[in-house]
Amino acid sequence: MSDMDIELIKAQIDSDIQNINSAKDLEEFRVKYLGRKGIIAQLTSSIPTLPLQERSSFGQQVNALKNKILSLIDEKQKAINTKTPESKGISCDIGMPGIAQELGHLHPVTQIIDEVCAIFNRMGFSVVEGPEIETEYNNFTGLNIPLEHPSRDVFDTFYLKRKDKLLLRSHTSPVQIRVMKSRKPPLAVVVPGRVYRPDAVDASHSFMFHQIEGFMVDRDIKFSDLKGMLEIFAKGVFGKDIKMRFRPHFFPFTEPSAEVDISCIICKGKGCSVCGRKGWLEILGSGMIHPNVFKHVGYNPKIYTGFAFGMGIERIAMLKYGINDIRLFFENDLRFLKQF
Repeated sequence: MSDMDIELIKAQIDSDIQNINSAKDLEEFRVKYLGRKGIIAQLTSSIPTLPLQERSSFGQQVNALKNKILSLIDEKQKAINTKTPESKGISCDIGMPGIAQELGHLHPVTQIIDEVCAIFNRMGFSVVEGPEIETEYNNFTGLNIPLEHPSRDVFDTFYLKRKDKLLLRSHTSPVQIRVMKSRKPPLAVVVPGRVYRPDAVDASHSFMFHQIEGFMVDRDIKFSDLKGMLEIFAKGVFGKDIKMRFRPHFFPFTEPSAEVDISCIICKGKGCSVCGRKGWLEILGSGMIHPNVFKHVGYNPKIYTGFAFGMGIERIAMLKYGINDIRLFFENDLRFLKQF
């Protein structure tokens, strides 16, 4: 082989590459020139037959030719990959919308939980979760709920093994006992989670729903502290224009106790069908932690005071979004869930 032969091969390469329009053609081109029995292999095997003084120069020309072929193959490969559908004979309207992948989002109950926890987190509260299977002591006794209380009846609580005193928690307050037993004051904690009660399912009741319990314990905690923090919470969720009121109530684990209402977000307190013409909407229960609860967890009630509150998340969501049936949260109907 001579320099003239290489020049002829270059010309042939330039001609062949122009006729390549598919991946199959390109592979045939590669095999022809770079295959085990291809032209470059033949040129390389001929080098030992050349005069000694010509071998180096010829070898350099062969390497340059090989690099050129590799470069041409790479360029042609890119050109084939980027061909439009029209150039392949496929009719396609690129102006039509594509098939979009739908992105999921958080369930409205989860959104409210995150929103409420974030509000209290900014006020210094930490978020703690607890088990849904609880002991009878944490769920009732430690919270100053006596044996004769109706909530301890088998018709009002899901008992798993009565002899082992295990049950599905009926509220998130048992975590209050767990936290206070494991930590010393000061404490500021919110507890979100699922709870269970054997209620007949209707538009406002479910056997499973969500609650958020909150409590703070330290020296000299006052009812006014509770009121101030709940006002920040209520206005953070329902808007700055709402009003709030406390009504005396009874809870075994708090004393004094109060129900908390906000002015109706629909009628602005004037009275409508949503608020039962009263102008107020109940949102949660609250109060100062009972001294007996402190005694059960080993706190000295003469030194420490604290407050606690609890709310149903579905109720907060129903009030905020104007939903009239709790069952909608759990039916997994995308027509409902996509609104949030």
